[in-house]
Amino acid sequence: MNMPLTIDTLESATGAAQPTTIPARESNAMILPTPVQLRTELPVSTELAAQIERHRAAIRRVLRGEDSRTLVVVGPCSVHDEVAALEYGEKLAALADEVSDRFLIVVRAYLEKPRTTVGWKGLLYDPERTGAGDLNQGLQRSRRLLLNLARLGLPIATEALSPLAMDYLDDLVSWTAIGARTTESQIHRELVSGLPMPVGFKNGTDGGLAVAINAMKSAAHSHHRLGITEQGLPAMVTTAGNVDTHIVLRGGRGITNYDAGSIAEAVDALEAAGLSTAVMVDCSHDNAQKQAERQLDIAREVMAQKAAGNRHIRGLMLESFLEAGRQDDSDDLLYGCSITDPCIGWEQTETLLRSL
Repeated sequence: MNMPLTIDTLESATGAAQPTTIPARESNAMILPTPVQLRTELPVSTELAAQIERHRAAIRRVLRGEDSRTLVVVGPCSVHDEVAALEYGEKLAALADEVSDRFLIVVRAYLEKPRTTVGWKGLLYDPERTGAGDLNQGLQRSRRLLLNLARLGLPIATEALSPLAMDYLDDLVSWTAIGARTTESQIHRELVSGLPMPVGFKNGTDGGLAVAINAMKSAAHSHHRLGITEQGLPAMVTTAGNVDTHIVLRGGRGITNYDAGSIAEAVDALEAAGLSTAVMVDCSHDNAQKQAERQLDIAREVMAQKAAGNRHIRGLMLESFLEAGRQDDSDDLLYGCSITDPCIGWEQTETLLRSL
């Protein structure tokens, strides 16, 4: 008669169990404020909350084709200097008013930087760029920056990398991106299904559309996910689903997808899947092959397609800062120049938007 296997029978069958020593993992935990504590310390006024809701509604109308303007998400690749970011925001706010008949301008305030391997992870994680990291300071400075940008009257865009970070910041954000590396992530799809603003999913790093289309389908449905309450307690969060999602074409390894044929292919695939056919073109990343100035020609090409009658083109994304190019992080930084991906400068940005 066969006996059921247990730990005891396994040990008797194989000899006495040998003690196993598992090396301890070294770790260090920093206690952080809860979302409600940070939001209370740096609150959104009633007037500012109403402004943000108006911005979200305006973005939805553009993406749904109810407003013929073009959504333009523009700003630094990632913020490393809040003073320079605010100066950029002041310039952009003035320009946004002047071109508001044609464009709905949204400022990029990207606080997290996804890395292929390792590197600086963004203002949120390492605001002093020492490599030691300080999320406590990063959360404070990030929320304060978003508050100051919102007070300029600008809608704010960010990329959601850590789902937990959005619990601290999402009340200030009008449009969110899910990057090419995370569009395939189930955790991020579940996150988007509960976010209160429109969200753009980028195509995969290989240039393929399937992961973004599947992400949009998933995010439209309700989910149960692991999260935290405003009081910082672990909780099962039930989301309602977010239908205000769209695709962002950013190219892929060695390919571009801003041309008319690529955009038509994306529209056909979205239509076949029963999804929104709104298309935003990321003029940077693989579309520009990391050459910032190529963004100028790409933006002109895409807007020419829209002017010729392509009503599916609803938005552009540009990486732009006060100074053109990029620089390595050092003790002697050029003010207003990116330390991550190369950007076009402010004068180029202003000239481009006026010419478009």
